[in-house]
Amino acid sequence: MGIIYSKNQKTGITYAYDNKPYWDPEKKQSRATRKLIGKVDPVTGEIVQTRPYRKRAAEPSEKPKQGPIPVLNTERKFMGASYLLDQIGKETGVEEDLKLCFPNEYKQILSLAYYLIMEENNSLSRFSHWHRLHRHPFGKDIASQRSSELFQSITEDQRMNFFKKQGKRRIEKEYWAFDTTSISSYSDTLAQVKMGKNKEGDRLPQFNLALLFGEESGLPFYYRKLPGNITDVKTIKRLIEEFDVMGYQKVNMVLDRGFYSKENINWVYQSHQKFLIGLRLNLNYVKEVLEQERDNLQLWSNLDPQFGTYGICRSIEWEYTQDRPRKGDVLTEKRRAYLHLFYNDEKAAKDRVDQNELYTQLYYELTHNERKDYHAKDYAKYFDVVETPKRGVKVTAKEDVMKAEIRNYGYFAMLSNDVRDPFEALCLYRSKDIVEKGFGNLKDRLNFRRMQVSSELALDGKLFVGFIALIYLSYLKKKMQEAKLFDRWTLQGVLDEVDLIEVFQAPEVGKVIGEVTKKQKELFLSLGITPPSL
Repeated sequence: MGIIYSKNQKTGITYAYDNKPYWDPEKKQSRATRKLIGKVDPVTGEIVQTRPYRKRAAEPSEKPKQGPIPVLNTERKFMGASYLLDQIGKETGVEEDLKLCFPNEYKQILSLAYYLIMEENNSLSRFSHWHRLHRHPFGKDIASQRSSELFQSITEDQRMNFFKKQGKRRIEKEYWAFDTTSISSYSDTLAQVKMGKNKEGDRLPQFNLALLFGEESGLPFYYRKLPGNITDVKTIKRLIEEFDVMGYQKVNMVLDRGFYSKENINWVYQSHQKFLIGLRLNLNYVKEVLEQERDNLQLWSNLDPQFGTYGICRSIEWEYTQDRPRKGDVLTEKRRAYLHLFYNDEKAAKDRVDQNELYTQLYYELTHNERKDYHAKDYAKYFDVVETPKRGVKVTAKEDVMKAEIRNYGYFAMLSNDVRDPFEALCLYRSKDIVEKGFGNLKDRLNFRRMQVSSELALDGKLFVGFIALIYLSYLKKKMQEAKLFDRWTLQGVLDEVDLIEVFQAPEVGKVIGEVTKKQKELFLSLGITPPSL
């Protein structure tokens, strides 16, 4: 026993083995076993230990590759609309970005978004019924309790990360249309639900929602929830600060005139952002230029037949100011800006009708003692009201003020630090309508007009899922407009038509997609999507 040596005749290398005895109980005798311990150095004669071979253990993060999942159940479900939304998710990158930001929850988020899109105005409590009939990414039922838990699990970091990824997919040279809307709530426990100036006449408390859309892509990629008593004019500074957080250094913004203030324009200049914003005609520098150009504005040479609108652009100097706390002074200088003035005959007629209706309503409220708080400024602006014990209330119109209003019917104005052509500015400004349509989709189709949630986390999560659904809806509507499908179809009609395609699965045959009609194929191709097939 002990160490023994053995020389390999082919290689000439001598190996050393440890020859240990062990007892063989069957043969009732001692036997030996050899274990390799090293090679013998031919020069020194010393044993050089060999490194024992060990099979590499699988890394903890490595997962065995999964093969095709076997079909265990027999079922038949509608799948055409889900297939359509699947392709939109791939085209917009929404599915990929959600998977990166929500690796464990993205399929549930997509399924809830699909449900909101396909089941117009239905509450999430009917998801179980919809699930039994439709194929969807998650593939399982999501009960009301589970959806509430999902909403509350969505974090601010995850949302911001998703906004960053979606923003990078947009063309950064395009203008981004930004606007806000109010959403009513039945809850009095939410911190940001306040009584404010409601844009829809609801008497319920509300919160405000700000949306950002790409002018060229037609897709939303950012939203922010605001307290219900915050006005539009106070949101721009915070918006630009969040652009910096998301890595957007230079942004082109289209803003409604409700966002206008001297402070906001100075802030946008200071941040080196491009902007186009609507203006009120009662601003002094607007009135001054309008009076100079009023006759020229309606010349044929300034008419664009496509818009049916007259337009001119005048370069002006913006009085820029910036507080500098470190230096303890205020920087004052001139910045170039472009003032766009427009006149439209149809708008003039509409302005006259709308203003006359307002005068009539104000007069009725004053004479019938039915004053509204939100009309207080209008009463004082357009009417003189005298009350006497004998004659009662006497209401007299301020004719000079009304004549001044008539003089500006049909005119409107914009300001930009980038766009020089008035009709390019008009085209960009009209792209702001996509935000209004987005608000309409969110409130009406996705059933977000009056929120019924009782916690901040649930509200934030439900808004995010609704925002995901809004991306899909916006993309689908844009493609339908490009293909002129709205001449023959409604959006719900398209979804209902393609949703009739079935998928059948059984253990014996696997998955089989049902017949796709000629009409369904044409719809898919019109939307730029390959029809489903095995």
